[in-house]
Amino acid sequence: MEDTRDKHYSQLLEKLYSTVKKIEATERFEIQKVTITSMGNKTIVHNFLQICSGVRRKPEHLSKFLLRELAASGKLNDALILNRRLYAQQINNKIEQYVKEFVLCQECKKPDTELIKEKNFLFVRCLACGAKHSVRA
Repeated sequence: MEDTRDKHYSQLLEKLYSTVKKIEATERFEIQKVTITSMGNKTIVHNFLQICSGVRRKPEHLSKFLLRELAASGKLNDALILNRRLYAQQINNKIEQYVKEFVLCQECKKPDTELIKEKNFLFVRCLACGAKHSVRA
């Protein structure tokens, strides 16, 4: 008798699952694309501070990374001014690389992290799962 109930329950459950609309998992974390202007050999990233705010990192840290990775000199004001002509896609790719290395948790892949410095080492600590891993300074 219990087998019949279990079978009936399983059938009802399958019927219910077939009628429920499946929701595709969407990523809640999106990196804003850069808005740039090129003037001669200079590239100005106008929305740099908004991008830093979106990834919750200090503009100084992200700009240092970009300058090093793009082999460019530059300065940070209300925008990031790079003393080199670059395309938006090049900058976007480096920002995505930065996010993978310095923002996303290696364990749970969530962006709810913070950078902490202990002695001479830099760590990314996840506020969601508590994981901690070292990154280059």
